[in-house]
Amino acid sequence: MAVVAWHRRIEWWFRGAALVAFLAYLSGHQASRSGGLVEVERWLNHPVLLLGAAAVMLMVSMLVQFEFRERWAQLGCAAILSPLIMVSVAIGAVTYFLGGDGRLMERKPDPGNPEHVLTITDMAFSIDPVYRVELLTGSGWTARHWNLGTWDDGDGFLRAEWSGSNRITVITRNEIREYPVKRDGRLGEPEVTPR
Repeated sequence: MAVVAWHRRIEWWFRGAALVAFLAYLSGHQASRSGGLVEVERWLNHPVLLLGAAAVMLMVSMLVQFEFRERWAQLGCAAILSPLIMVSVAIGAVTYFLGGDGRLMERKPDPGNPEHVLTITDMAFSIDPVYRVELLTGSGWTARHWNLGTWDDGDGFLRAEWSGSNRITVITRNEIREYPVKRDGRLGEPEVTPR
């Protein structure tokens, strides 16, 4: 009876850990939206790593339910489970360290407020660039990011710059977008002018 209780306890530990990994990913995904916390997104928005870990732990918790009394059953289970866990850990580590944070191209502080920084990041995994333009406000764990947009090579992105204090201009081949920046760092509605 003690063995059954021990198996049940291990089973719930794995399920609890899977739930923690899933909730951590949900926090990171929520922070990836416009207005989210920069550091929370950076640390927790890793779906392959966190959701994969949750799936593996859930599967292990289901295997713990079974009693493998025979030596061959124990060895067979270990032979199947060990490579699966090793591959999952390797994939998770690679995606975490080489993940989709992109390559920072430019970082431009607001001339009138150094707490507001305009960033241009190349998010592409290929030769053709994909530019993500964001406004970062605040610093440290309270820093937030506000998305101005994402443009690929076909959209004709040319540049993004401060056109004055609390005013951002994004220029593409076809249009000019001017975003007002409110005192709290939020973006106002853009004024769009065709070129």
